[in-house]
Amino acid sequence: MTSLVRFPRIVAGALRYSQAMSENAFWVEWHRQYDDPESPRSRRLAAVQQQLRDAIDHAPKGRIRLISMCAGQGRDVIGVLADHPRSGEVDALLVELNPELVADAQSLADAANLSNVKIVTGDAALTNSYAEAVPAEIIMVCGVFGRPSDEDIKQIITELPHLGTQGAVAIWTKEGVGMVDRRPLVRSFFTEVGFEEITYYTEEGTTFGVGSNRWNGAPLPFRPDRQMFTFRDVGAEARG
Repeated sequence: MTSLVRFPRIVAGALRYSQAMSENAFWVEWHRQYDDPESPRSRRLAAVQQQLRDAIDHAPKGRIRLISMCAGQGRDVIGVLADHPRSGEVDALLVELNPELVADAQSLADAANLSNVKIVTGDAALTNSYAEAVPAEIIMVCGVFGRPSDEDIKQIITELPHLGTQGAVAIWTKEGVGMVDRRPLVRSFFTEVGFEEITYYTEEGTTFGVGSNRWNGAPLPFRPDRQMFTFRDVGAEARG
């Protein structure tokens, strides 16, 4: 596996804790676990980056459109584009609701001189957030499946062919925590919708799963004004 692309430690701002952290502060703190290169989160990131490298390697010649839902600090996309030989061919749109994480992602993109990476503060659940970047050849759905219901997860997957080209690759993550490991369920949803599984990766002693699936069906029209999912409260499977 390709080694994980590292970034300098990010200090997203002083966090003020009360009896309970605000949700924004929760996510900033969640991303700090990437600073430990041996953490399961960093190992999951390395797996995502490897699958993204493979998707870019095998993309058709010409411009490659990429969209990323709930992009966080954008470490998966920015880390790969920072040194990929086809980086200049990729037009990436990263959508993230948390403004602190958006600022972090923009700092990383600027440091890597990636002018073709656009980071926006927006609601990743709304199809309108991606209107300018579809149909995409690569769709990043990492850190999305932890908080929606099972019904919403399937709805997200069902919407992906409307956001991508024929042959589009969706890269996703899911944590296998809680009473029931739902990683197999997510894989089955992709199959039911009509995606071909390219690869699925996990590691012994961890709870993460990282998958890549290809849409080989006919291209489907973009559907504006649709809400793909609703996030439940922050919990054990957050940023799945």
